[in-house]
Amino acid sequence: MRQSSVVSRRVAATAVSLVLTLGVAACAGPEDTGAKGGTSGKAAGAPQKGGTLTVLNSEAQTDFDPARLYTSGGGNVPSLVFRTLTTRNREAGAAGTQVVPDLATDTGRPNKDATEWTYTLKEGLKFEDGTPITSADIKYGIERSFAAELSGGAPYLRDWLVGGDTYQGPYKDKKGLASIVTPDARTIVFQLKKPEGEFPFVATQTQFAPVPKAKDTGAKYEEHPVSSGPYKVVENDNDGERLTLERNEHWDPKTDEERKAYPDRIDVRSGLDEAVINQRLATSTGADASAITTDTNLGPAELAQVGSDKALAARVGTGHFGYTNYIAFNPKVKPFDNPKVRQAISYAINRTSVVNAAGGSALAEPATTFLPEQKSFGFTPYDHFPAGKTGDPEKAKAVLKEAGYPNGLTVTLLHSTAQNRTTSPEIATAVQEALGKAGITVKLDGQQPNSFNEKRWSVKDAPGFFLSRWGADWPAGGPFLAPIFDGRQIVTNGSNYNHAQLNDPAVNKEIDEINKLTDLKAAAARWGALDRKIGEQALDVPLFHPVYKRLVGKNVKNVVISDWTGVLDISQVSVK
Repeated sequence: MRQSSVVSRRVAATAVSLVLTLGVAACAGPEDTGAKGGTSGKAAGAPQKGGTLTVLNSEAQTDFDPARLYTSGGGNVPSLVFRTLTTRNREAGAAGTQVVPDLATDTGRPNKDATEWTYTLKEGLKFEDGTPITSADIKYGIERSFAAELSGGAPYLRDWLVGGDTYQGPYKDKKGLASIVTPDARTIVFQLKKPEGEFPFVATQTQFAPVPKAKDTGAKYEEHPVSSGPYKVVENDNDGERLTLERNEHWDPKTDEERKAYPDRIDVRSGLDEAVINQRLATSTGADASAITTDTNLGPAELAQVGSDKALAARVGTGHFGYTNYIAFNPKVKPFDNPKVRQAISYAINRTSVVNAAGGSALAEPATTFLPEQKSFGFTPYDHFPAGKTGDPEKAKAVLKEAGYPNGLTVTLLHSTAQNRTTSPEIATAVQEALGKAGITVKLDGQQPNSFNEKRWSVKDAPGFFLSRWGADWPAGGPFLAPIFDGRQIVTNGSNYNHAQLNDPAVNKEIDEINKLTDLKAAAARWGALDRKIGEQALDVPLFHPVYKRLVGKNVKNVVISDWTGVLDISQVSVK
């Protein structure tokens, strides 16, 4: 994920394990046998249509416009209204990382070098008013995402499409974007600047949702966007604080194999305190018995309560998103220009104490690789600077001596003051204590979140040593490694994510070669090998991958959590 604000919207949860858990130990999930991918427990009948699903959230579902939303995965709610050319496979576990057709008949047909992608729309697609969905509607929906007044969405099309870097949207440029061609009502062709084998992943993002030009109201479109999915917006109060969805009678399930759309009504209520959300879900009285949350996790204290209550434990879903929390080095700043110093810090890290600071093993898993531990990313195990579970201070001292610091050294660690269990004071203190045992004195520099983010993403002002985190926009190696290690993505006058300012021609070339591959399994293997190779340079210290735990109401059935989003898939849920 590119921005911290985007991270909070899109990555409020995650997936790998699809079990429902009792604290840390796995147990049976909600009692259902459900639709595809559902966790199975004691049979309680198949999911049934009808009822109202309540969503209790802390953050409002703001900017409910397909041009302004970052991805269709954000909380899952947008994907109930906005269909796209492709979508994620709505199955549990690793199967859920696959791209499947949505509005299109397939995941796209590339030309020989993956610089052109062609899609054909399914027959019988309609908007909520019954008018047909055409390729021109998709082209227009994408073009309006380039308008400055509708900013906020993912940046890939601006970077990838021919002419995308100068196009300013249909309100200023009536001619449209020439690199999107619609030869007929069911065909759309994309012309790219360079090979992009992962284009089918990008086609899942909400910018690919169709928008009828005649119904476009610009910045006000979010108040009543025209639905292409199973639900339509009937109420949007206070910019998404209260969002009500009801069935779109023109949605044809025969054209949509992914969304089950069991409830008749979706009632999204936001602006709630996280503790209140979890308490309401735990109590499960009235409408809350048929409630879920798409952005609120259980904390250590709440997990302790859940661990002593089997009934509650059976209603906790566990997920892992493609996300890594790590220590970042800026080798432009001394003494971090010395690889031995970076290696010494790597050896000194006590991942057990870091995991404990992040909430314990129920909420964090130790990491030694930059890529998350999922096959879709190309995860390849390695540990170039083995520190064991609690660090190796003696090895760290020896390497520090080789670096020219036999008496140790003093460094400053930038971190956030936010209590987020990722870049927080608790994590920073755990790092400080571990390095102290190796003779490295760490001074802590805690900054407010905005200041912290400005410094860590600045080429000019970035310190040499800071906490950071990164999450992928889709489950593949490209959006994970390229922004962090591709030297051509170093940004000198904006947000720079290549913290090490690495500009290695060999790394850049390999990224280009992998991007040419449309065989995603072959690409994953190459991403994993590249991660392992870059890891030898000790440009970062992977700390942990977060684990997310969420309660559901007692009447919620058919819980499906995939390795793509890590959150309960709202399109699969049914309520009694």
